[in-house]
Amino acid sequence: MPERNTISWNGLISGYVKNGMTWEAREAFDKMPERNVVSWTAMLRGYVQEGFELEALSLFRLMQLQGIRPNFPSMISTLSVCGSLATLNHGREVHAQLVRSLFDCDVYVCSVLITMYMKCGDLVNGKRVFDRFTSKDTVMWNSIITGYAQHGLGKEALQVFYDMVSSGVPPDEVTFIGVLSACSYTGRVKEGLQLFESMKSKYLVNPKTEHYSCVVDLLGRAGKLNEAMNLIRDMSVEADACVWGALLGACRIHNRLDMAEVVAKKLLLLEPENTGHYILLSNIYSSQGRWRDVAALRSNMRVQSLSKSPGCSWIEVEKKVHTFTGGDITSHPEHAVILRMVEKLDGLIIEVGYSPDGSFVLHDVEEEEKVHNLRHHSEKLAVAYGILKVPKGMPIRIMKNLRVCGDCHAAIKLIAKVTEREIVLRDANRFHHFKDGSCSCGDYW
Repeated sequence: MPERNTISWNGLISGYVKNGMTWEAREAFDKMPERNVVSWTAMLRGYVQEGFELEALSLFRLMQLQGIRPNFPSMISTLSVCGSLATLNHGREVHAQLVRSLFDCDVYVCSVLITMYMKCGDLVNGKRVFDRFTSKDTVMWNSIITGYAQHGLGKEALQVFYDMVSSGVPPDEVTFIGVLSACSYTGRVKEGLQLFESMKSKYLVNPKTEHYSCVVDLLGRAGKLNEAMNLIRDMSVEADACVWGALLGACRIHNRLDMAEVVAKKLLLLEPENTGHYILLSNIYSSQGRWRDVAALRSNMRVQSLSKSPGCSWIEVEKKVHTFTGGDITSHPEHAVILRMVEKLDGLIIEVGYSPDGSFVLHDVEEEEKVHNLRHHSEKLAVAYGILKVPKGMPIRIMKNLRVCGDCHAAIKLIAKVTEREIVLRDANRFHHFKDGSCSCGDYW
């Protein structure tokens, strides 16, 4: 083209984005002589679509610095990123912009805002947004139910569900995933089974594999593993990896190695390249000292060129996301002061009864090395950094990509006690609110 105007550049970027060619889109974006809000929104959407959330947040910040007023799609995309990364401060800023632009009265926007606040661990503001609306749709009710479920507030989630039904809004498939998860996380087996039975008969919602997975998890957490296995055998649909995965997780909690090996074989047939199944079975073997079986599993993984995703935690401090990887203690520019804080906290919690649990170290190594490995789990590094940087009186909010391990859970409870801090940790499954030496999950997780 002899001349390329802004519309042509935007078309090129949109084409790259639609084909998942994010870096080519960014290269075109950077070459643009002049950009408009459509250019920024297209690039932002590309990052969000491909899961480059930190890059999306950085781009939105740059957009603001250059004086470009964000439009509705760009703000919605950024809110979803804020929820995923648990960057509450950025989320609040976008909320303020939505209010100034008079977008905050939209039902869809409110649902996104509720989800963002809930994912960031801010229940108060999530509920405040929910309460502002008199005419709520199904998506909005689902947002608050799912939020309460993620925070382990089973009683509150059930109450919202019954309020939803009373208000005449029919529950859908997503509603039941939320409310069944809430029952599972809080051990409400009787209520959960009653809701599951009423799905089709009372609410005309056909159970899908996701709902069976929730019920298997509900029974499994409560130690009813045989009942969970019977439910899978009697399912009206074919059990998928999510259903079997829920049962394998329960086998890990209750040390049912006999059943775990049967379930793991099913999972490895369904998803042979999913490293999570290997790791979970490896955890069960290692907790019982069966190191030969652990070695055989890991050898099998190497043969198939499979590798475990490293534990990774992050925290937002002064609008910047700081990331920590388990065992990697030198990549952060302030690693020396972080390590000193980790050692200080270790000493303080040992004085009040902490004893490192070596069963969560997945290698056959000496006890001293196990303690060293546990000390450098990513969530402990993030908590130490939070104590250093987050002002007293403010909650320390941590995100983790995997399920928090039992040793870190016990340690963070005591860290919250000795430092008199509130620590909110969101792991791959749910939220944990640590305060005064206890956790909101009641150790039922």
